[in-house]
Amino acid sequence: MKVSFLDKLDEKRLGLLFVIPALVLMAVVAAYPVFKAFWLSLHRYNVKVPDDYAFIGFENYTRILGSAHWWDATKTTFIFAFASVTVEFALGLCMALVMNKGLGKATGLVRVAVLIPWATITIVTALAWKWIFTPTSTLTWMKTVMGWFVEESCMLCGTWSSMFAMVFADAWKTAPFIALLLLAGLQSIDAEMYEAADVDGASRWRQFVSITLPSLKPAILVALLFRSLDALRMFDLAYVMTNGANKTETVSMLAYDVMIKRLDIGLGSAMSVLVFVLVLGVAFLFVRFLGATPEGADEPIKKTRKQKRLEANVVGAGVQG
Repeated sequence: MKVSFLDKLDEKRLGLLFVIPALVLMAVVAAYPVFKAFWLSLHRYNVKVPDDYAFIGFENYTRILGSAHWWDATKTTFIFAFASVTVEFALGLCMALVMNKGLGKATGLVRVAVLIPWATITIVTALAWKWIFTPTSTLTWMKTVMGWFVEESCMLCGTWSSMFAMVFADAWKTAPFIALLLLAGLQSIDAEMYEAADVDGASRWRQFVSITLPSLKPAILVALLFRSLDALRMFDLAYVMTNGANKTETVSMLAYDVMIKRLDIGLGSAMSVLVFVLVLGVAFLFVRFLGATPEGADEPIKKTRKQKRLEANVVGAGVQG
């Protein structure tokens, strides 16, 4: 029998071969802008100042890291990201568990309805919730219910109330995304595991902790990773709802203000690079400490497919003998 080139590769090398086209595309589309931004960040380059272009090394980074404004924006970004992702994950998990139980003929309708907030454009979502949270809108009653929290009868007039409004709007939009990811993970769990747990007398909570959560680990990693990266880069929601007022300015908004409004390309590029490094670092920590690799999957597979077939033939011959 003629053995093809692919049959000679083990699964690890075969997988690498399949992802090479995607890696090349990412290098062309993403790598060049990143390196270009890093190169510009090493220069003094302001469009408003003609003929002022000079290599200054890491001076822009020194200015940024020594600025209290940058650290305030970083703090705001992490607070928003942590609060929004936590709320979204809790809501998404509850929604996924409910949808996984089945709602009869309404199951398809419910899943479509859940997608509506996620399908809504972020700018539209921000404008809608900004209108809702204004003093003359439908939520003025919140001053009475939450008078200790809402300042000046306006959800978007105080620091913490503005943050609450932003987290609320973001959770409303993106919790369905997490719900659908977790629902896919729930439907991939073998029902026989729950049947065996019922036979052993395990409670629903024990089944959830010992079966559901461990089996959902890959889906949880993807959901938290995607949403955390989006939250750390959040710009449009905060820009529309608060425009950075009341200490709600994120690092992306600060970079936009420097590069687009002030036309300081060098300093703005340095901020963009720092945002990229920040997001990359968080992604690395997620994968490192919340890795979803199945037990034993990280062990190298040294046997080729041809070797496996030969072993199977030997075993089969021994059984027949």
